[in-house]
Amino acid sequence: MSNCCGSEKQHSHPPADTHQHEETTALTSCCPSESKEQFDWLLWGSTALVFIAFVGFWFQTPSSDWTYIMSQTTVEMLSAMWIGMALGVIAVGWLNRVPRDVVIGTIGQGHTTKGLFRATFAGLFLDLCNHGILMVGMKLYERGASLGQVMAFIIASPWNSFTLTLILIGLVGWQWTLAFILLSLVIAWISGYIFDQLEIKGVLPANPNQHTLSDDFKLKPALKALAKDADYSPKATLNMLVDGFKGSRMVFRWVMVGIVLVALVRAFVPAESFNIWFGATTAGLFLTLIAATIIEVCSEGSTPIAADLITRANAPGNAFTFLMAGASTDYTEVMVIKDTMKSWKIALYLPLITVPQVLVIGWLINQSV
Repeated sequence: MSNCCGSEKQHSHPPADTHQHEETTALTSCCPSESKEQFDWLLWGSTALVFIAFVGFWFQTPSSDWTYIMSQTTVEMLSAMWIGMALGVIAVGWLNRVPRDVVIGTIGQGHTTKGLFRATFAGLFLDLCNHGILMVGMKLYERGASLGQVMAFIIASPWNSFTLTLILIGLVGWQWTLAFILLSLVIAWISGYIFDQLEIKGVLPANPNQHTLSDDFKLKPALKALAKDADYSPKATLNMLVDGFKGSRMVFRWVMVGIVLVALVRAFVPAESFNIWFGATTAGLFLTLIAATIIEVCSEGSTPIAADLITRANAPGNAFTFLMAGASTDYTEVMVIKDTMKSWKIALYLPLITVPQVLVIGWLINQSV
């Protein structure tokens, strides 16, 4: 007699439609650890602090007091994040209803050059903040994308959205913006390739959800059939949003923690020291890396800071490092990757592979000015 708690994990071809998905999910209800969830103190505790700070902002007068700075930071970050995260929830809920063949057919087969390029450019053109991108990236992993595709997708994305590209052009000009985009794509593709090779060789755990397309699969007919057969009723839309929230829960947990930590840093670390410490020197470059690691900012927040590093500190390499290292060393990404992929090794390989590339390119940029 098979153990039903492991049957879902071994299922290599999950059901395409929602009804079958619900039936398959129900099979795991006999597993006590899954049917009775423990209270998530980290999620709800940090969410409570964020809520208190958000509400408290409207009952305070502007001041340099640490309570006001924390409340103001919370409001600023939520204002910058909410659209991208809302779109991320919609995308996650929608991907739950897209057959795995369609997902893989769209981004390309894993462990192939074509699939890696598609995933990289998908990350570039998807106009979401880094937290919304992270939600989608983790769902792509669950739908069968290779480890390299997922990493290339999330590395290429954080600040490269269409909206933020236009903002960065206005702040630093199209030359630096174009250079940063091309260099970030290079890092994303190289990192994705390395992750794919490590997955193939067994150095990193393989994606248990990986899926191979049949020879007779055609993407266009599958997309037409999906659009034709989709349920557009209000009830189906509501269920999709609920699934999106459930699928994004681990991301929300670490985002809330991140907001609390950023608020604390801004409240107790003087902002005036920023431009003095982060000049176009080797020490300034490493301090920028440390700052990007400690100060988690969303993509909307990293763009003006990067522009400031160019215009005030005259350190374009530091600006590039801040933009890229914010994604490579972001503890939200590291923890979400660990939770989703069940591997500390994969999570820690993200900074191990990407940070050296970012530092070398950042240093070369600084030497060119």
